[in-house]
This record gives sequence, C-alpha cells and structure tokens, in this order.
Amino acid sequence: AFPLQICAKLWRYFIGLLSRLQSPRHGGESVADVLRAHGVKFVFTLVGGHISPILVACEKLGIRIVDTRHEATAVFAADAVARLSGTVGVAAVTAGPGLTNTVTAVKNAQMAESPLLLIGGAAATLLQGRGALQDIDQMSLFKPLCKFCASVRTVREIVPTVRKALAIAQSGTPGPVFIEFPIDTLYPYHVVEKEFAPKNTPKGLMGKIIAWYLQNHLSNLFAGAWETCDLSPLPVHIPHATEDEVQRCVELVSRAKKPVILMGSQATLPPTPADDALESLGIPCFLGGMSRGMLGKNSPLHIRQNRRDALKEADLVLLAGTVCDFRLSYGRVLNRLSKIIAVNRDRSQLLKNSDMFWKPTVAIQGDAGSFLLRLSKALKGHRCPEEWPRSLKEGDAIKEKANRAKAAEKTERHLNPLSVLHRVDELLAEDSIIVADGGDFVGSAAYIMRPRGPIRWLDPGAFGTLGVGGGFALGAKLCRPESEVWIVYGDGSLGYSVAEFDTFTRHKTPVIALVGNDACWSQISREQVPMLGSNVACGLAFTDYHIVADGYGGKGYLIGREDESQLDDIFKKAQKECREGKAILLNVLIGKTSFREGSISV
Repeated sequence: AFPLQICAKLWRYFIGLLSRLQSPRHGGESVADVLRAHGVKFVFTLVGGHISPILVACEKLGIRIVDTRHEATAVFAADAVARLSGTVGVAAVTAGPGLTNTVTAVKNAQMAESPLLLIGGAAATLLQGRGALQDIDQMSLFKPLCKFCASVRTVREIVPTVRKALAIAQSGTPGPVFIEFPIDTLYPYHVVEKEFAPKNTPKGLMGKIIAWYLQNHLSNLFAGAWETCDLSPLPVHIPHATEDEVQRCVELVSRAKKPVILMGSQATLPPTPADDALESLGIPCFLGGMSRGMLGKNSPLHIRQNRRDALKEADLVLLAGTVCDFRLSYGRVLNRLSKIIAVNRDRSQLLKNSDMFWKPTVAIQGDAGSFLLRLSKALKGHRCPEEWPRSLKEGDAIKEKANRAKAAEKTERHLNPLSVLHRVDELLAEDSIIVADGGDFVGSAAYIMRPRGPIRWLDPGAFGTLGVGGGFALGAKLCRPESEVWIVYGDGSLGYSVAEFDTFTRHKTPVIALVGNDACWSQISREQVPMLGSNVACGLAFTDYHIVADGYGGKGYLIGREDESQLDDIFKKAQKECREGKAILLNVLIGKTSFREGSISV
C-alpha cells in the first residue's frame, strides 16, 4: 500500500506540473475573478508591465479599465467611486514610482474614511531586495496609511488575500487597503519558467543546488494555483450602538429645547444613510462634507450660516460622524453646558480632544446613520420646539442676504467671484454633483452653492488635499453618467489635474470645470501679505487654461467682465455642450473681495 501511495502522489504531482506547463491561465485572472464577484465595475490605472495581466483579465470579464494621466488621479477616482457606490473603489498601479505617486491620494482616502483597494505591482519574489527595476520596500510605505497590507507570495494566495482585503476595507471605519503582487505571481507558468530557467546547463554541485532551489521555488509558486476557490464576499463588520445607548439618547433629546445635529461624511456610509431619519427628527442640522445636500436644496431644517452662534445657544449637540478637530476649533466652539452626544465608528475620532476642550455626555462607537434611524423611530411623534429651527433659519436669511449684497459689489477688475457662484448655483441641474478642489474660490462656493441631494458634494475631507478634482469628477461621472458633474477649481489647484481633460475626452466622461482664475494662491496670500509683508510664491498668471482644455479635446471658454451680461447664456451653452459629450472648461477671470477675510489656511 505504501509504494502505491507514493506512486499516486508522484502521479498527481506530474499531472499538476503538466497542467501548469500547458495552462495559459495566470494570477491576473484570479484577481479579476474576485473583483467581479464583489461587484467591482471599474478599475482605475496608469498602465505598467508589472500589472498588465490584471488589467487584461479584468477587461475580459467586463470590468471597465479607466486609464488616467497620473497615478494619484486613479486613486482619487477610485475614492469617488467608493463614496458614490457604497462599494470598494479599486486602483491598480505599477511598482516603485507608480506606487509612490499614489501616497497623497491614499492618505486622503484614509482620512476621508473611503473604502479603497490599491493594487500594486512589485519585483519578482526572488529579486526583491536585489536591485530589480523599480524595487523598493513598498510595504513599509503603505502600512501607516492602510488598514491592511499584504504581499502575495504564491498564486494560490491571491483569491483569499483579495477577499480579505475587500472585507477589511469596508468593516469598522472604512479605509484603504493595499496588496502588492510580485510580477511572477501574475504571469502564466511558462512565461515565469523561462525567467527562472538557467541560461546554461548548471555545472558543479553549487550550480545544481541553485537550479534545484529555483525549480522548487517555481513549483511552490504555482502549487494549487487553479484549485476551485470561494470568490464570494466575506462578512463586513459594522459597529452599532447598543439599545441602552440609544435609550439614553432618546431621553436626552426628548428633554432638549434647542438641539442641533452636526452631520459628517460618516453619516452617508452604507448600509444606512441618515437622510430618512433627519426629517422625522425635526432637529436643525448643519451638514458637512459629503452630508451636504442630504436635506435637499431648501429644507427648513438645514442651517447653513452662523454655526458658532448656534452652538453657543444649543442645549444639546449631536455629533453624527463629526469630529472635534480644526473644523470645530478642536471642540472649543461647543458650549460646556450643552449635553453632547457623539457617534463615530472610530474610537480615536469619537473622543478627539475630549481630554482638553469638551466632554461627551454620551459617546457611542457605532454607525451614525443607523443610530439616527433608530433614534428617530424611538422618538416617533416628538419634534423639537418649532421656534428654534425657525429662529436659526431667520439668521440664515439675514446672512445670505448680506452675501447677496456682497456678490452685487463691483470688484476692482474682472468678475465678482460670489456673483459667478450664485449664477452657477441657480442654473445647476437637480441631479448635479459638485466636486470641490481649491482654496479661496472653493471656500466661497461652500457658502453659496447648494447640493441638491446626498453625496452630491465631493471634497477631499480633513486632509485638505489639492488635486482631487480630475479624479473625483471622473469617478463621479462613471458612477452617475446621467448626472451633470461640476468641478469647482481654483486656478492653483487646476494645475494638478488639468491633464485629465485628455482622460475625460478618451473615456467619454464629459464634465464641466468652473475655474476661478485670480492669478493667485489667494487662500495663502490673504494671510501672508498682511502678516509677513510679502506675496512671494503666491502669485500666478491669468493663464489661458481654456486653450489647454481645447488641446486635450475638450472645449474651453475665457470669461471676463465684458461677458457679465451674458453669463447665464454662456453657462447654459456649456451645459448643453457637456450633455452632447464635450468636457468643458470655463476659465473665469475673477477679482478680489473681502468675503472670506480672516479665514485660516493652517
């Protein structure tokens, strides 16, 4: 019996070896199989030989490959897809400099809590650390930025590793994950074998030992490669508030006379976006990040102005995915006498600065959306006193009237940026998505432009990254092809991704870029000049960005003061041409206003 067992094992080994030698299959197909099983529709990339098998396999399975002009754009586009689709966004880039080019975008996704899979090429398993082309220690680079990092060492590891990474990206606090694929785990056996095979017949004992080692490594690399595997998604774990926590909050809210909700991007996460709960609760809301637009364009509950004053007066503040970082003056804007309910999936964000400037009455590590839904059900029939949201809304009207008056003022030269933004806002289609990429001009837009629905405002988030515009718009247009996608650019931030007009043209993803061109990094200049007496490095030029768009196959317009009476007609024409398939760049020459004097950039 024993010799028969040995013979059977040898026979299976021989058959397995023969199938590997003859099989055209490769590891890229395994990656594509898992992505398709998880509903991935797009992979964003800048092509490189290390990752070609993944891209080819994905295309064959119907996953759309979208190539960009910079690796950061590929990751930003995947980030936008994650936000808009509720699934994991996927970007694939080549080894070494391809991956280092993504670092800022991956860090942005981490801080914005976007579930994202970054696929990276890598040098062959036996050549890592030996000076191979584009070989660096990629794992050390991404471990501080990602929830999970893995380096695949054999072909059989691909399926379980990718499944695990996709589940981790969505579990708990969502975020980026990274997998590197050495090149020899992605190409077919016969191709890899040629690279392993010695050029000449090995001589001597050492030569034979090396040849044996290489053959053994190759066999292990492909052992069990094509065995049937489960491709289905693993369970995603999301923290939730306990019944006791919800009940305690019900009691606090029911007693409050002047409650306020501060909504953060986390409240838009699946599986339970919070928009349905807000109307039922009847509590005035300040919406930040991707939650902008959650209450529509003109909700009586949506308060846009005078947040600091409202927080001083409120007797209860509900922080739904909102963090007490610089955006809330580290918690100092909160009234120490207010009851504070904080809900966040991430414990460190939940309690940030609570040791210094504020104290939560109830701190819940859980999903904000599902918490608000449970709270609204438990409070069914209860609404806060109507005079409270009415008084806040009256304050809104006074502030917005002042903003309108400021928009009517003539600037020293060119167009008033506030007037331009008001005109665009009035013409926005109901299904529009606004991508915010800039400093001063975008800061003004945040006060004036009104997203029409949830997740129709995309900004970088807490990292304040410039350069998201091209990638965010690309991902948004692919996810919502029927929507009108606007990028609100500063002329400084435009420089990061204007080349993606080539991508918009090639991939037939027409968007409209509104560029506030004041020939300056105004967000910085506003502080630097009065404080330090110099405008050094802040000055730009009134560059012909519209011509750049033309060169990339789009359509550009130069708009100045002489066009003021025709602004609506120009914007409507741009919208029409965009619907017809042209990516549009509106190069709007703007002047200086005092609208955001005193705003900080650090």
